[in-house]
Amino acid sequence: QVQLVESGGGLVQPGGSLRLSCAASRSTFSMGWYRQAPGKQREMVATIISSDNTNVADSVKGRFTISRDNGKNTVYLQMNSLKPEDTAVYYCYADYGIILRRAWGQGTQVTISS
Repeated sequence: QVQLVESGGGLVQPGGSLRLSCAASRSTFSMGWYRQAPGKQREMVATIISSDNTNVADSVKGRFTISRDNGKNTVYLQMNSLKPEDTAVYYCYADYGIILRRAWGQGTQVTISS
């Protein structure tokens, strides 16, 4: 089992920046972020296996950057040029184990508003 602890959400004005962090209790294969806005389905934001193997949603490409620190079992999501439509609960996930299983974080609220 893997426990994930997220941090870094909050309220920021449009055009601002936030950095989300998600620390896993053990090493993982892939990690990433999804988000869910009110009344909408959960959608993939960004995923990472390694620094040269990442996937970022078109809606945030050029604004969000995903990275990971394997020594800390932590994944980061740097979010720049934030827009009101980025408002959502952001969920971290991690795939781990020989037979890959997925663990989810508790979610962190990101609100973009003036």
